[in-house]
Amino acid sequence: MIRRLVSFMVVCLAGYYVFQNRYRLMNTVLGNLVMRRVLAGSMIGIPGVRNRIMQSVFSGPSDWN
Repeated sequence: MIRRLVSFMVVCLAGYYVFQNRYRLMNTVLGNLVMRRVLAGSMIGIPGVRNRIMQSVFSGPSDWN
């Protein structure tokens, strides 16, 4: 029981740290060329995201909301 509580607390503290430093972490990850390519490729692989990006790239300015 105590071990489970301690692991839960560690996960919560790690999540809090990531949340507090999310922009610094994002800049670090996206600053690396290989990680940026992997992240962009994985995001394009998601159908909803890909469709949304393609619509915004190939639509005219009059279609923007």
